[in-house]
Amino acid sequence: MLPKPVIDTRLPYITEKIPGIGGSIKIEPEYFQVTEIPSYQPIGHGDHIYINLTKRMKTTREIQIKLSQILNIKIEDIGHAGLKDKFAVTTQTFSILNKNKMEPKDIIEIISEGLEEKINWWNLHPKKLRSGHLKGNSFKIMITNIDINQDEIQKRIDAIIEKINYEGIPNFYGTQRIGSRGNNALKGYEIIKGKYFEKNRWLKRYLVSSYLSYLCNQYLTERMKRGLFSKIINGDIAKKHETGGIFWVDDILVDQMRFDAKEISFTSPIYGYKMLEVKNDAKILEDDILGHSGITKEELRKSQIIGTRRLGRLLPKIKAIFVSEGLQLNFDLPSGSYATVILREFMKNDEKSEFIEEDSDLDDDEN
Repeated sequence: MLPKPVIDTRLPYITEKIPGIGGSIKIEPEYFQVTEIPSYQPIGHGDHIYINLTKRMKTTREIQIKLSQILNIKIEDIGHAGLKDKFAVTTQTFSILNKNKMEPKDIIEIISEGLEEKINWWNLHPKKLRSGHLKGNSFKIMITNIDINQDEIQKRIDAIIEKINYEGIPNFYGTQRIGSRGNNALKGYEIIKGKYFEKNRWLKRYLVSSYLSYLCNQYLTERMKRGLFSKIINGDIAKKHETGGIFWVDDILVDQMRFDAKEISFTSPIYGYKMLEVKNDAKILEDDILGHSGITKEELRKSQIIGTRRLGRLLPKIKAIFVSEGLQLNFDLPSGSYATVILREFMKNDEKSEFIEEDSDLDDDEN
């Protein structure tokens, strides 16, 4: 029997040499605010009614169920672009299929009477809102219970922000995807190896995704260890920040200048048998990570894990504001990225903090 792999969930900091400020998050739901940044706007006609609302202390699933009960329709007829945190104040959009061809205003009135949450706006669109139909999320997060004086806080956050602005930050998966002790990732590994069987289809997919997320984190960690986080490698698959287009790097001098100018970033592997593969030096690194995992490409194929690529570097514009309750951080992140990755750089108390953040949908479609 093969020994179980050691799942090490510890992650390096891009601001390793700068001390953190400590503190706590999520003392109150209002201290963790999330607002969706949509990929598109509804066009004003169609069979789907888009409603935007702000919820507090409720999951996306709870709102979805409540809407289906109010309107007496199937849950599947209600769409959303991704799951949002429960212990927070979150603003997101849902789509509702108008099967019975009712007047949209009448449906909105029914929803308004049955739902505690206030509807911010509504509109019509031809298609259902689905997972991945999201450009990103805007965050306003309060860090409280900071035990150092304001001058020292200012000094540290200025240094951290300057470092992140200069280098960017690794697009790690948060521990909430992998499991605080790596248990989710370990079960995913055993499913791929055929050593563990999970009947629940969604849970099986989630656990496998957890392991693939872990491998992605391992790749980013290794890239940092080798001093390659701030460099483009020959054969990398790079992504254009402006358009989202991807291409193979074959001119290091030109593409390094574009990388330094923050026009492009490298992508990380979400391993799978159909994953778009890098070349040359970049392939050696990616193959090395997969090789050390004990997972083979044939096992990925047998498990029908398609794979994809993920933006490897985040370039958030972070604003820090002192308020009476503590320090508020404001920033935007692309869809599928984790706010906790930003917070840990400032707080540096992973072992003490409970970064409880409802996981996003499996937006990457990695398996």
